Amino acid sequence: MHKSIALVGLPGSGKSTIGRHLSRRLLVSFVDSDHVIEHRLGSTIREYFEREGEERFRDVEQAVIDELTQQPSSVLSTGGGSVLRPANREHLHQRCRVVYLRSSPEEVFRRLRHDRNRPLLQVADPLQRLKDLYAARDSLYRETAHFVIDTGRPSVATLVNMIVMQLELADPQPSTSP
Repeated sequence: MHKSIALVGLPGSGKSTIGRHLSRRLLVSFVDSDHVIEHRLGSTIREYFEREGEERFRDVEQAVIDELTQQPSSVLSTGGGSVLRPANREHLHQRCRVVYLRSSPEEVFRRLRHDRNRPLLQVADPLQRLKDLYAARDSLYRETAHFVIDTGRPSVATLVNMIVMQLELADPQPSTSP
């Protein structure tokens, strides 16, 4: 594998969890862009978001996505809003094989309803917020992605197998037989 694989999708769609398992399966490194951003900021994304605002956060995110998409052979988990900037969509699509982990807002809500570390979900009606995010971002995720995987109910192992199968079908290894 030479091109990195990038995972996009709503917050809570499983990008980090599936990314870790996928990287182990493919024997490549795993990078979570949000962790890289937090390390660079010296604070949590939530704190930075509250202090500096979304636009400043997106500037930092764009610089990090630009760097990370230039690394070969890794699995990259992106922040849920990384596709909002055209430059990020372009870098991801051109430099990586992008998998959109498509989750319904209801599914994500079930997974995240007790998570207090998601700045965009600290609202009175988080399910409605997820529906709004899905409505605004689904077409951007699709535009960025080479593959769409519905997360639905399958286990992490099943989802990883589905992704590996898609990647192998799209990029078959050259046959060694004459």
